[in-house]
Amino acid sequence: MRKALYLLFLPLIAIVAGCGGQQMKKQELAVTPIVAETVNQVITELVNKHGEDYRFRIERGVNQVAQLWRESDGSTDDFSGFCNEKFIASPEELDLVFNKLMVNYEILSGHLMKIKKDLMRPLHLDLGPIHHVDVMFGSYEPGAHIQEDFYTNKIGFMVALNFPFYTLAEKTNLGTNWSRKQWAFARVGDYYTSRVPAELIQQVSTNDTETDNYIAEYNIYMGKLVNNNGETLFPDDLRLITHWGLRDELKSNYADERGLEKQNMIYSVMKRIIDQSIPEKVINNNAYVWNPIENKLYKNDTSLNFTSEPDTRYLRLLNSFKANKNLDPYYPKFPTYIQRQFEANMEIPQKDVEQLFTEFISSPQVKEVATLISERLGRPLEPFDIWYNGFKARGTYTEEQLNEIVKAKYPDVGAFQADLDLILRKLGYDKDKASFLASQVKVESSRGAGHAWGATMRQDKALLRSRIGAGGMDYKGYNIALHEFGHNVEQTISLHDVDYYVLNRVPNTAFTEALAFIFQKRDLEMLGLKDKDPMKEHMLALSNFWSSYEIMGVSLVDIRVWEWMYANPDATPASLKEAVIRIAKEVWDQFYAPVFGMQDEPILAIYSHMITNPLYLSNYPLGHLIDFQIEQHIRDKDFAAETQRMFKQGSIIPQEWMKGAVGMEISILPSLEATTKAVKALRE
Repeated sequence: MRKALYLLFLPLIAIVAGCGGQQMKKQELAVTPIVAETVNQVITELVNKHGEDYRFRIERGVNQVAQLWRESDGSTDDFSGFCNEKFIASPEELDLVFNKLMVNYEILSGHLMKIKKDLMRPLHLDLGPIHHVDVMFGSYEPGAHIQEDFYTNKIGFMVALNFPFYTLAEKTNLGTNWSRKQWAFARVGDYYTSRVPAELIQQVSTNDTETDNYIAEYNIYMGKLVNNNGETLFPDDLRLITHWGLRDELKSNYADERGLEKQNMIYSVMKRIIDQSIPEKVINNNAYVWNPIENKLYKNDTSLNFTSEPDTRYLRLLNSFKANKNLDPYYPKFPTYIQRQFEANMEIPQKDVEQLFTEFISSPQVKEVATLISERLGRPLEPFDIWYNGFKARGTYTEEQLNEIVKAKYPDVGAFQADLDLILRKLGYDKDKASFLASQVKVESSRGAGHAWGATMRQDKALLRSRIGAGGMDYKGYNIALHEFGHNVEQTISLHDVDYYVLNRVPNTAFTEALAFIFQKRDLEMLGLKDKDPMKEHMLALSNFWSSYEIMGVSLVDIRVWEWMYANPDATPASLKEAVIRIAKEVWDQFYAPVFGMQDEPILAIYSHMITNPLYLSNYPLGHLIDFQIEQHIRDKDFAAETQRMFKQGSIIPQEWMKGAVGMEISILPSLEATTKAVKALRE
């Protein structure tokens, strides 16, 4: 999973707020003292001074400054004087200021990001037990006050005055004809459209860290699980994080002779987590034996009464909603968290995303692929077969075989770090580029499931984190590491190779997920396990299709839960839990029950992203669609050259990026068409 981008100057990141469920201090919403008459007068003065050619910039800039101005910033005369003095008409001077902004923003954002990453090390890395002081330092947001500081010293107002903000619709209509510099100027215009109190930003960071830590420490000791006969099915030392570890273990058991029994046990654990009937004592604790099927707890062969987890999962989600709703008034252009995520962060309208997803998961290809999977398994589908991985080469290997290969190759962090250069050269990057990209990534063993955290200045390094145990890296850790390495490569290319700093990174996180998926699916190839299957291309199409089908439903649940919370702002954790389970079942019954043959399954509610990264999940299915379109485009081209060409485009809007990369916008049609061909080919 990609670590959320540290947007220092545009605090629209997916952030979780609230202080451990306590009431947040009420914030007084400041209102501008600048009236329309003053705004119009200033606009007239500036147009008369500089000419009609500058009217658009003047009108946009003056209105933007007026919207952000507070009594503490000065009087009406101060506002008028500032606009008349600081508006830049000269193109040469505007270029000069722009270039200085690029240098200074990289200095500020880069160093503050590095401080944040370093303070989070005890929470993200397995450096021993977490002390509450670690959480306190990790919760500290070093950039919390910088936006307000920049309004106080008037830098923010100068930028807002001279670099117009464009709506998504305007970027879509105008961006096709923009030069790279015009795109960069427009991105600067995105920086100052809101004015969120520093206290709220800091509270956001505090609860975000606490929630991340809650999930990072949510492990299940699989060797302590027993079935109804008292048998253990998993190794005694196997500890899995929810949901990632549980899901990946379930996926790995398709080739195991007792795989179906193991998968049913894992699904029982998932359902206990979803409905919060899980015994609180089994979370990250190996002192008890637990039968998740009948939900019975034992110690020394004695059955125990227990307390279930007290809806903590949903309390965390509710805190996120309340905090982000409290921020709504400070974003006049994006007045709900849902709008901020789709229109500001993702830059694809929510309705367009939902339409893509519902059309895809309602397509006739779904039943065709489901029937094919059932035939390959030799049994009716189970709910957890949404994670069927038999279309991948690794589906023919057992977990034990893959673990043995990976542990021998990567006994420690250093071994994987040393191999980054070779992995890149295997993918086609030339010696110099591979060496450079590898040198910009630092590998570390993660406390949680793993993540990639990019740099925001060229003097810093991207971080690659995956779980690496004392016995070496196992296959799950390796597979995650390849995924995160894909993120790191994107992060490095789109920081170092982009032409303007303000355009660094990608349009949204779906694009970095796409490259991560592209790297991840080549995991066996990087191990030297060649897939000589003549049906490989068709199998990849089916794998991408089924992965998209699964995660699109999860994403729809995520969206509908947030819509429900906005409609029910006074919800309790218990009522939210009921709503999440109901919504998950409704989405299942609408799009999955007709295919799987069973109703009221809650499995779509298991994803931890719903708790730690709300409304992030839509990036994964979009990433799958983008991944597939990129794969089709580069299959007869130079992999390394094409990925470098694509990702140096930087953070222009998504559909423009796609047209520049593959010649068409994001679409479900390539995947659907390839799936139809694949099913036909496998049946011939």
